[in-house]
Amino acid sequence: MKTEPFESKVEEALLVGWLRARSVARGVPLPVADHGGWRVETGAQNELRRYVFAASGPGLRTLGEEIVTPRVYLKLCGTGHQLLSVLPARWSLDQTRFVMTGEGFAPSARTVALPAGYSVQLTSTGAVTEARIMCGHEVAASGQAVEWDGVFIYDQIATAPAHQRRGLGAALMQSLAGARRSAEARQVLIATAPGQALYSTLGWQTISPYSTAFIPDYAKE
Repeated sequence: MKTEPFESKVEEALLVGWLRARSVARGVPLPVADHGGWRVETGAQNELRRYVFAASGPGLRTLGEEIVTPRVYLKLCGTGHQLLSVLPARWSLDQTRFVMTGEGFAPSARTVALPAGYSVQLTSTGAVTEARIMCGHEVAASGQAVEWDGVFIYDQIATAPAHQRRGLGAALMQSLAGARRSAEARQVLIATAPGQALYSTLGWQTISPYSTAFIPDYAKE
């Protein structure tokens, strides 16, 4: 099967910078170069490890052939078609996400006011800054940010369903942006399709789809 033409717009340095910052944010080991991509030993109950590639290459195909058990994920800055086209039939696609950068995101240029009854809590532990938007004693929205290796990432941004469409996502991003120390640190995040729509309105640019392949764990069914 031929792969569709696609040139990744994600530079290797940007990818590994994001991966390192994400590892710091999640408390997992830093990425290690492996098979032309980057391996992260996530060690979670539903994920042993992941391999992440800025572009398709021989190493991705080799891993796809060698890995035969679930809980190992292959991730590519590319389309789902491109990823599956180099993998055996046992692999399936997860939901496509998007790599976005924030060159046009200028939180200091606008003020996002919270609705009445909401407040922001910021805490920092080492390099990790966590933001929570509270509604009384309830967490309405949350996320974290890390600056590392020349990148500033936004991670695990989420708004509870009962509090969506009230501008909390934009307010959360603005609050986290205040933790960015270097103006040279490139702002990066991985977004779902709904997140991509929100971040685009805030000045973020999509530079690549971000696709994930996995082997279904039929033992759980």
